[in-house]
Amino acid sequence: MPSMNDLKPIEILMVEDSAGDAELLLDFLEQSKVRNRIHWVKDGEAAMAFLHREGEYADKPVPDLILLDLNLPRKDGREVLSEVKTNPRLAHIPVVILTSSKSETDIVRSYQLQANCYITKPVDLDQFVKVIRSIDEFWLSVVRLPLNGGESRV
Repeated sequence: MPSMNDLKPIEILMVEDSAGDAELLLDFLEQSKVRNRIHWVKDGEAAMAFLHREGEYADKPVPDLILLDLNLPRKDGREVLSEVKTNPRLAHIPVVILTSSKSETDIVRSYQLQANCYITKPVDLDQFVKVIRSIDEFWLSVVRLPLNGGESRV
């Protein structure tokens, strides 16, 4: 049986325009006990270019998990979510909405667009760390993610 060190890292695409939130997520996920590789883009257009492997993202992997903010410049997170979940090549990728919006409309719409879960970013730093820890514990440690494009992780 292969050990965790023999497994390919989990590829995570983080779509976040707030540098402060992104740095907190990056720091925590890099310290995670799960092997992961985090790719950060700052807007919805860059997210779609990454997912379609266009331009500067041509050599990037298809992510195993997407952490998506809703309120993004250039292309809204709702549009990104809709495009991901209606594209047969991308629809299998779990999308975690990680946003400051507590709007019931945003929550309902995200699930209608096939988000896998919706997490509201807390303002308090301690609570934000708890949220990041919960993502790590559940999505990176408990859940079995689909294999990237049918490739084996070992």
